[in-house]
Formats: sequence, C-alpha cells, structure tokens
Amino acid sequence: MSVPVRAYLSIGEVLTRLRSEFADITISKIRFLESEGLIEPQRTPSGYRKFTTNDLERLRFVLLAQRDQYLPLKVIKENLDAMDRGLQPAKAVGGVATPRLAANDGVLTADSFASENDLRLTRAELLSASNLNDDQLTEIESYGLVAIRGRHYDSDALAVATAVAEISQFGIGARHLRAFKTAADREVGLVEQVTTPLLRQKGSEAKARAEEVERELAALSIRLHAALVRAGLHRAK
Repeated sequence: MSVPVRAYLSIGEVLTRLRSEFADITISKIRFLESEGLIEPQRTPSGYRKFTTNDLERLRFVLLAQRDQYLPLKVIKENLDAMDRGLQPAKAVGGVATPRLAANDGVLTADSFASENDLRLTRAELLSASNLNDDQLTEIESYGLVAIRGRHYDSDALAVATAVAEISQFGIGARHLRAFKTAADREVGLVEQVTTPLLRQKGSEAKARAEEVERELAALSIRLHAALVRAGLHRAK
C-alpha cells in the first residue's frame, strides 16, 4: 500500500533541502527569519512548524537575495511584499515595483510562491504602470471608472487606467468616458439577471455553472459591443 505524501515539510526537512545551496543555513537562522516576518509557516496543534513548498521557495528567495545581492532584510521584506501583491520588485532600492507576474531570467517572482493572488497596487504603482498622472486618476475615480479596494488597486483598475491613458492621447478626456461606464453597468445588470438564479441553487456545481455562464456572457457582450461600434463607424463613412 502506498504511503500518502505529506503536504508540508518539517523544519529539519527544510534545512536538508536548503543546505546543498546554502552551507551556512541553520535552524536558528530559519527561526530568525520567521521572527522577522519574512516567512509564516503554519503550526501543528502541538506547535511544530509546517512548511509548504511556497514557504521553501520564499526562504530560498530570501537567502539568495542576502548572498548574491547583499540586500538588507528590510529591502528583502519590501520585495516580498511587492511579490505577494503580484508585482515585480523594483530593480533598484527606492524604485517602484511594476505589475509583472513572471520573469524570463530565472529569477523567482510572485508566481513562485504567491499564485492565485490578484494584483494589488499602491497609487504610485498604478500611476507608474498605467502612465496616468495623478489628476487624471483622481478624475476617473470621481466618475467611478476606477475604484480602490481596501488599500490597493487591482488588475481591473490597472486595465481601465491603462486604456484611459491611451485614449487620452487622442484628446478624449475622462468626462467623455462616463458613457462607457454606464453601458458597462447595464451589461453587468443583464448578466446578473441570468446568473443570479443559478447562484441561488445549492451545491458547488451550481456555482461553477454560474461562473462559466458569467464568463461566456461577458465574452459575448464584448464581441457584441465591438461589432456594434464597428458597424456604426462603417455607416458613418
């Protein structure tokens, strides 16, 4: 009979896996990095640490940053925070992190140990990534095109802000874009009319079905919108 594989590692097993790369690693150092908030392993009911694969990769990132880049723990912690929010850490100390979930140079990024986390941007990061200025962002926020969620902006906010920045290059201001928001809200309402009855049904299959219908209707809505705009432009010629 096969023995099921545990979903976690003990601190001793983590030490064994890291020693081939970091000869000076010790249990005391792992505990110290935990006390500094760089890793947060779970605990068993009896108090033993439980390390996941993500915890292991996070530790490896910290140790590499110390050994190869000589970064202080404060900067490493800032980089980890950026990566937890779906960002690529700034290349220079004091720089601005950018919304990039993967790197092609072999460097560990958010995908290494922060999968399924949505993008979370500060105001400065959103402005830098979208090429909007602060006044433009304030204006589109006042029209409801972009909204902050908690303390951060998400990937939807970045998509909207980037599109607004590009449209503004043609001399179209944010006040002219309120019609897009109104049309989008109406389309959302139509989708919800279809999916709400599905969500009221019991069972995980009903929820999965509602999510699939939502995605399909959203895609069809975008196609219809694009077709109508294209047709209108053709008629205007």
